[in-house]
Amino acid sequence: MEKLFEIFTNLDWSPLIISIKTAIVATIISFFIGVHLAKKAMSFSKKRKAFLDGIMSLPIVLPPTVAGFILLIIFSKRRFLGSFLLENFDISVLQTWLGCILAATVIALPLMYQNARAAFEQVDQNLIYAARTLGISEKKIFYKVLLPVAGPGLIAGSILCFARAMGEYGATSMVAGNIQGKTGTVSQTIAMVINDGDYLKAGAWVIIVLIISFVIIYMTNIVLNKK
Repeated sequence: MEKLFEIFTNLDWSPLIISIKTAIVATIISFFIGVHLAKKAMSFSKKRKAFLDGIMSLPIVLPPTVAGFILLIIFSKRRFLGSFLLENFDISVLQTWLGCILAATVIALPLMYQNARAAFEQVDQNLIYAARTLGISEKKIFYKVLLPVAGPGLIAGSILCFARAMGEYGATSMVAGNIQGKTGTVSQTIAMVINDGDYLKAGAWVIIVLIISFVIIYMTNIVLNKK
């Protein structure tokens, strides 16, 4: 117990800081994209909606390493997009914090989309019809009616999105690598210290992750059960 306490006091907190920063940015990006796509899906036909759902579900059903490999190929400096970003904007995705954000966003976005779509579909359509009969524009209906009513579901989706982005490992490892103080997240750090045989240090990180995960689940339940 004393040794574990000593490990906590001497712990390098940069992986946690990187993970939190990555999760925050990925959640913000996922929120706007997920809400936009979920709103668009409401007006789609069944076939178009099924196609969009299929695309958005792929990062969930596929192993994260597969998503990471796809991103690795797309943003490789030898490929068009990767070389274009590097040569014209001096932007490099691979082995950078931007790669962490991209990987986390791709993996977490489906959760935001699914929660946003479910939240929008549970909104009483009579409220929308009533607003239309009053001559309120679709834009105002979205901001004044749809968003407030679907708010709890969107907040819960954001919390789950944050948790998924923070715990991402497979895609992040392939795209961003594990550079200490730069791209090394908590998940990567745990895998690295276990590989080195330092189970006490890994245990310290696991305790931290468990506490954060419990807080996230607790917050989600509070939001969903709020009356």
